Amino acid sequence: MIRATLLALLLFLISYVPAAAQRHSDPLTQTEIDQLRDTATEPEQRMKLYVEFARARLVAVEQMRADPKVTDRGTKTHAGLEDFLSVYDELNDNLDNFVDRKSDLRKALKFVIQGDTEFQAKLRALKNDAGASKDEAKEYEFLLSNAMETVDMSAEDHRKLLADQEEAAKHKKKAAKQ
Repeated sequence: MIRATLLALLLFLISYVPAAAQRHSDPLTQTEIDQLRDTATEPEQRMKLYVEFARARLVAVEQMRADPKVTDRGTKTHAGLEDFLSVYDELNDNLDNFVDRKSDLRKALKFVIQGDTEFQAKLRALKNDAGASKDEAKEYEFLLSNAMETVDMSAEDHRKLLADQEEAAKHKKKAAKQ
């Protein structure tokens, strides 16, 4: 009887630990998830939402850092940057899905590229924040560098994709005239 109980407990722990380890906070709220679900087949609207959600994460970091009452800025900045990167990575994943579907992304990409430019400026401003102590900055400097690199590389990819899409649209238009 004891052996069976211990075996059951062991099996429970083995199955519980991986499930608990996989739990992480979703950077999107339920309302945001619902909004995205409603735009699943509309690249322009969906990309606008992702840009808006990513922007909101960076604005929240800026507001938190400007609040003199906030303690543990380094840790909170790190968490805010993680949320931003999660949303931004989802934006890129969604763009890839629309590319695979051969969707016309020209309008959507214009919003994304505007967002990229804004995100690059905000991330540079955070890196150049003279008010951050060295200890505080150590808590998020790697993640900030990662975010800057990701946005820089993605912005380049987004501009190239827009140029490719515009070129394809020209050829399509010429073919339709003939």
